[in-house]
Amino acid sequence: MTHRSFPLLARLLAVGLVLANQSAHCDVVVPQPQGQVSELKALRANFERTTEIPVPKTNPMTPDKVSLGQMLFFDPRLSISRVISCASCHNPGLGWGDGLAKGLGHMGTRLDRHTPTILDVAFGEPYFWDGRADTLEDQAMGPLTSVKEMNMSAEVAIPWLRSVPGYVEAFSRAYPGQAIALDTVVAAIATFERTLISSDAPFDLWIKGDDKAISANAVRGFVLFNGKANCAACHMTWRMSDDGFHDIGLHDDDRGRAAIMPGIVQLEHAFKTPTLRNINQRAPFMHDGSVPTLAAVIDHYDAGFETRASLDTNIHRLGLTKDEKADLLAFLDTLTSIDDPVRLVALPH
Repeated sequence: MTHRSFPLLARLLAVGLVLANQSAHCDVVVPQPQGQVSELKALRANFERTTEIPVPKTNPMTPDKVSLGQMLFFDPRLSISRVISCASCHNPGLGWGDGLAKGLGHMGTRLDRHTPTILDVAFGEPYFWDGRADTLEDQAMGPLTSVKEMNMSAEVAIPWLRSVPGYVEAFSRAYPGQAIALDTVVAAIATFERTLISSDAPFDLWIKGDDKAISANAVRGFVLFNGKANCAACHMTWRMSDDGFHDIGLHDDDRGRAAIMPGIVQLEHAFKTPTLRNINQRAPFMHDGSVPTLAAVIDHYDAGFETRASLDTNIHRLGLTKDEKADLLAFLDTLTSIDDPVRLVALPH
């Protein structure tokens, strides 16, 4: 967001003040002066959905690849213990996370960071909290071969897959003429993950023009999100993420992106901006899982951050009121969609 946006945001705050005079439980927005309505509409356009899924030319999407990838994603036999699957940490019932402060891996090993969601992950390169994986295929490789997570090696996984007739058939359909190999395993998993797209939430319906899709509280929260609360500085576009790396002042020794790209002060303690889609399904929050609720997240950004040289320049004391915080929470609630249940597939034998 550029400095040219600030006059617009100032006028939008006036919209928020008018809306604040409405009942906290009103579901209908009182008509506003035409200029303010036009400005709000212009801001809404920044959050219109992208419909085309980005797919690499090296791994084009096909239904057979998606089907194979789903089998592999939910198959615990891909872990050395044969009890952990990709879905163990990325549970569709928990916003494609695990509901834990920090994930659990091989033999109950406590992992170093909170499990990020993989919802809408097709749009979010690079991957992991520190951005160490450039592609979704690289990301799929990480947990599979990590000794702390699934602890599976190619030397064990590939001969086993080649011994399972159902997998032999599925791979031949998905990757005809190619051998079953670690590269095709992670390519199939990545292909399935690219299909995990959130459905329209109430916010999307409002963006499309249904003024009754969200409450007046939520509209005020949207104005705050883009103005006084400064959330949209990093949580931008329809996915509510800039896919960048920022130090938000958490009390934590983890160096984040700086461990991957040392020597840049701004990358110390910097972590990737998570999407806010279906955010109210994904507590606890932050890269270390240290913040239990969305209300506590807002409190952190309001005044609870640690000041240091690497702190992102967008982080500053906000001075939010109790009512403004409630409006922000009302807005965040509108970002959750009711997605179709994940269809269970039989694992090959």
